Amino acid sequence: MSEQLLEQARDAVEGQIDFEGQRLAEMLTTVLLGAAGIIAFLAGYATQDIRLALYVGLAGTALTFLVVVPPWPFFNKNPENWLPASNATSTTGISIDVDGQKVG
Repeated sequence: MSEQLLEQARDAVEGQIDFEGQRLAEMLTTVLLGAAGIIAFLAGYATQDIRLALYVGLAGTALTFLVVVPPWPFFNKNPENWLPASNATSTTGISIDVDGQKVG
């Protein structure tokens, strides 16, 4: 039971993100931080309060952190199928030529 819980926790912390998920995370970061900056500027300008602008900017940054940093499942919708690992000691049928001499 405890091994199963530990394995689930390990999978959650490991952070599997595919290439499309990386692209999505980058786009979300850009959009959310840009929107937070614009909203912070407008809120600070409208109220003439720099502290409010800083708090709104900080809240937008925290929201961006919560959306982008954890390995949410929607960041791993298109996983890559990698080739299986080959045995390095088994080099039968492979010949490598280096400067005209057979190496392997």
